[in-house]
Amino acid sequence: MAVISSSGSASSSLGRVESRPFLKWAGGKGQLLSELLARVPTAFGKYFEPFLGGGALSFALYSKGRVDEAYLSDANTKLMDTYWAVRDEVEAIIAELPAFTNDRELYYQVRSWHHEDLAPARRAARFIYLNKTCYNGLYRENQRGVFNVPFGRYRHPKICDADNLRAAAVALRHAQLQCHDFDKILDLVKASDFVYFDPPYHPLSATSSFTSYREEGFGPDEQRRLAGAFQQLDRRAVYVMLSNSDTPLIRALYRDYVVEKVQAGRAINSRGERRGKISELIVRNYRPEGDSTVVRNGEKA
Repeated sequence: MAVISSSGSASSSLGRVESRPFLKWAGGKGQLLSELLARVPTAFGKYFEPFLGGGALSFALYSKGRVDEAYLSDANTKLMDTYWAVRDEVEAIIAELPAFTNDRELYYQVRSWHHEDLAPARRAARFIYLNKTCYNGLYRENQRGVFNVPFGRYRHPKICDADNLRAAAVALRHAQLQCHDFDKILDLVKASDFVYFDPPYHPLSATSSFTSYREEGFGPDEQRRLAGAFQQLDRRAVYVMLSNSDTPLIRALYRDYVVEKVQAGRAINSRGERRGKISELIVRNYRPEGDSTVVRNGEKA
């Protein structure tokens, strides 16, 4: 195992406007953000996040002046279309959103629209509207690639947060945005860069529904393929951090690295009793400067 020691100082956040996720995303890292930030290398080169989702960590790192150059990607085409539009056409999106109200009939009308038939700003406005008003804010498509989540139960959802959309647009202008599978970054990452993997979580049980709506086909074989990418980056002296569920498979795949158990809140679940705190794992191939604690599979040696 290559456990890399980080050093150096963070860049200044002077003059940066604080930005945060503009989408509610299953597995979003808002609840785990403080734990992740505490484990980010002190200094690194370019930042890569190939399972972007809501982008909580990337927005936080930019706001704090920790990232000057980022490469953000996701395999979800409609999601990345939204990020591109927010970066390039944020004022047009803000102008579109007031027409989208929290109305059941309107919701199903907008849901029936075809993403590909819309101009970029309206595509993004539709995506944001459905995200803010659908049931539990989750994203799910059927086998035909059609968004099929029912109308939600929110009384006063904030559909248009203009200030945060503008702040997000500024942050995204400092990033390269791409739509592709996670392993495409292997051709781009260099030594001392920092990669954060936040994949679809491995289910806690055979009947678990938490990850079923995230990305089709990300089963045990994909988890093993991701672990192989983690190992490749480790051998190339890249800082790598990963979040995943606390299951025997994930512990086995990363047993040679620094594995820590944390408590994270889950706000998205179809059953209320399954929300709340749950154990998750944060995996790293490095320790912060001066930390000599040895951690294996969540236990301090």
